[in-house]
Amino acid sequence: MSRIQTTFARLKAEQRKALIPFITAGDPSPKLTVPLLHGLVAAGADVLELGVPFSDPMADGPTIQRASERALKQGVSLRSVLDMVAEFRKLDTTTPVVLMGYGNPIEAMGWETFARRCAEVGVDGALTVDFPPEESHAAFEHLEAHGIDPIFLLAPTTRDERIAAVAKLARGYVYYVSLKGVTGAGNLDLSAIEEKMPHLRRYLDLPIGVGFGIRDAATAEAVAKLCDGVVVGSRIVQEIENSTEQNVVANVAALVYELRQALDRA
Repeated sequence: MSRIQTTFARLKAEQRKALIPFITAGDPSPKLTVPLLHGLVAAGADVLELGVPFSDPMADGPTIQRASERALKQGVSLRSVLDMVAEFRKLDTTTPVVLMGYGNPIEAMGWETFARRCAEVGVDGALTVDFPPEESHAAFEHLEAHGIDPIFLLAPTTRDERIAAVAKLARGYVYYVSLKGVTGAGNLDLSAIEEKMPHLRRYLDLPIGVGFGIRDAATAEAVAKLCDGVVVGSRIVQEIENSTEQNVVANVAALVYELRQALDRA
C-alpha cells in the first residue's frame, strides 16, 4: 500500500478529512522549502502538494504565478525540487509528497528519468496539469513502473467520458477543482460541489480532494463535509508572500493549524 493509500485509509478509520496544503518549491527561497514542509506536517497536514515552478502556467492565478516567478529567479528547477524532497525524506518517511506542475519540465528530463528519480527521493504522486488522460498512457506507464501515483484534476465542466477515463488511470486521490477559474478565485459555490460529489463517486473509488477558492477555516470546514480532503494553495502562498524569512515558517504553520482545527470540526 502506498503512502497516499495508507494516509487516506488511516484518516477514514479516524473519520477525519485530509488536509492537503500546497506550496511552491523555492518560494520564498530554496533554503526555506524543506523547513516549510516540516512545518506544514507539524501543524496538521496529511498530504503535501509541492509545486514545481513553471513560467507559463494554465491553471494558476496571480498569487501562485508570483510564487513561481520568485522561485525561478532563484534558479529552482525540477532537479532541485527533487533534491528538496530527498532532503525532506531524511526526517519524514511517512507523509506523502505529490509534485504538482506542468509537462514541459518533465518532458525535458524524460518521463522514465523523472519517474525513477521520484521513486529514489520519495515522491509519491505527480499531478501534471496539462496532461489529459487521453494523452497520458505512455507517460504514466513510467510512473506506474516506479510506483508513483498519477493524480488528475477534474473540473465542474469535465464531461462524463473524461471522468471515466480518469477513473481508469488515476491512483491515490483525485483533485476536484471547485470552481470555473484559476487558483485563488473567490467564487466558491458550495451547493455546486455538494451536487457534484455523488455524480463523481459513481465513477471513482478513490478519495476526492477539493481545492481552488478555499481561503479560510470556515470554507475549509464547509468543503470538508462534502469530500475526503481539502486542498489549500493560494491562501498559504499568500501567507508566505506576506511574511519575512524569519517568521514565514511560524506564520504558515499557524494558518495550517487553524485549517486543521476546522477540518476536524467537519
